[in-house]
Amino acid sequence: MSPALEAVLAKAGLQVTPDEFLSLVADAAKKLAPPHPDPGSYFPPDQRDALEDVGLDLSPHRVTDDQGRARTVVAHAVLRDSALTVAEAARQLGVDTSRIRHRLGVGRLVGWKDRGSWRLPAWQFAGGGVLPGLEAVLAAVPPDQPALVVAGFMTTEQQDLVVDGTPTTPREWLLAGGEPRRVAALAEQLGTPA
Repeated sequence: MSPALEAVLAKAGLQVTPDEFLSLVADAAKKLAPPHPDPGSYFPPDQRDALEDVGLDLSPHRVTDDQGRARTVVAHAVLRDSALTVAEAARQLGVDTSRIRHRLGVGRLVGWKDRGSWRLPAWQFAGGGVLPGLEAVLAAVPPDQPALVVAGFMTTEQQDLVVDGTPTTPREWLLAGGEPRRVAALAEQLGTPA
């Protein structure tokens, strides 16, 4: 395996072998691959028009889409590799695994099922606890937003969240003691066309 890939994984703090990482990337690519290069061809013109009217993009696959897709595949693989199991999250918070499952069930933690087991993104934890203000933020996230979208939002600089004159991520904002309602207001907009 490439020593360069091993170095990148080590520098990023990802506790995974290059083979495991490439397997994660391949799994993510399969899940995110377009099922058909021209999805609009499945529908007659009237149905295609109706679907496009409600905002679905039925345009054929474009080669220019591949760069963004590659970034998404890598982000998905990193999110999955850095996520905690229920047992790991319970150890970190000093609680029983049933408490973690309960928090997942009531929306006080975010996670997804992977091969029958819960995975919890690491961004929502800080030290021996959860991110300050997490509960208020998660309550504002629309229920149809997947973990990758929420992780992307929480770890991407937002112009409306400024610490020491510099735009910061929602996670950094909350860690710096910023008002959770500001992040929650932004989180409410996830999935809403700009």
